[in-house]
Amino acid sequence: MDTVTKCFSSPGESTTTAVVATTVITTLALASLTRFALWPRKPQIIPGALTTSVPRLSKEELAKTAYRTDHFPGARDVVTPYGNIRVYEFGPEQGRKVLLIHGISTSCMTLIDIANSLVEKGCRVLMFDLFGRGYSDAPGDLPYDTRLFVSQILLVLASSPLAWTGNNAFSLIGYSLGGGIAVNFAATFPDMVQSLVLLSPAGLIRPENIGRLSRLIFTSGLVPERLLAWLTKSRLRSPIDNAVSKKRPTLNKALSPIEEKEDFIDVAVQEAVDPPTQQSPTPFEIEVVSFVHWSLDYNEGFVPAMMSTMRYAPLMDQQQYWRMLAKRKPGTTAVLIGRDDNLIQSEDYEQDALPLIGGKDNVFWRIVPGAHNFPFTHPQSALKAIYEFWDME
Repeated sequence: MDTVTKCFSSPGESTTTAVVATTVITTLALASLTRFALWPRKPQIIPGALTTSVPRLSKEELAKTAYRTDHFPGARDVVTPYGNIRVYEFGPEQGRKVLLIHGISTSCMTLIDIANSLVEKGCRVLMFDLFGRGYSDAPGDLPYDTRLFVSQILLVLASSPLAWTGNNAFSLIGYSLGGGIAVNFAATFPDMVQSLVLLSPAGLIRPENIGRLSRLIFTSGLVPERLLAWLTKSRLRSPIDNAVSKKRPTLNKALSPIEEKEDFIDVAVQEAVDPPTQQSPTPFEIEVVSFVHWSLDYNEGFVPAMMSTMRYAPLMDQQQYWRMLAKRKPGTTAVLIGRDDNLIQSEDYEQDALPLIGGKDNVFWRIVPGAHNFPFTHPQSALKAIYEFWDME
């Protein structure tokens, strides 16, 4: 009480106390406002385009969308605690069960040729849009890591009226990020996956192949979320001519280390358009890019999902999971890599991945025509290798 009395009885001390208190309160208020502005509170679920944008679009606008709501037969929306998941299941019910997982930046549409051809061969195909992509909702407050993606796969499997679990229940095909997810799922549930097919799989991309600045920006957490979202959206909206991937420089080229590096946005871009030379993108590549742009405009969860995926998803340093593939029965794992792939480089993976998974005596290993997006630029080459692997020729 005496202290309080002294504060009020001495004009000089009272003024000093008031200034300090005002400064502290102002600083805390500014810090709170800055944090709210740059690091906004994340919602549990960010609704997808299917429930937010699609109902507002006209039939003509929907018809122009590269990835339509009726793109595949057997569509269903699975309600989960993480948000709704768009799932497709079609093909003969008694056929070989095949689960497909697409890549980082698009949707199921990139695997349309693979899926339809498998159904023509008598397979039962199950596909889904990863969280935040296509027509699936986006969890807003969870890291997009192995735990989330494995949980999503289990929810998709459980949504089927058919039995997709148990020993040797289905074959699993994963492309790019989907390949990295497939590896970790198969390592976690080895008895469930009868055969594993990895198409240019992520998981062991060498960290040094991604520029340090890009790694710092996306993984440190130091860059404010709103600024990072703006950067991500701007880069993904780049013209298609700038989306053509950089060729890996030869050793005799005088390029700086920065020029030789990819960044995390390149990882996303190369899934959409990645011709081996400066040739014009194919019509389907243009459609894929157009859907990326559509997602930027109409899917509020797309950019947050992409940012979290780049930060937490199984793109690099997944050796612990890949080693577990060596325990699989010989001849039940296949790896297909595009000859001109600048992201999943065959030389790197032959050195880093092949020894981990048991070598060529244990694994079906093929280099196929095309670049990183060969599953939809050269689908017949990919299918030929898959059918050889499955003895379905």
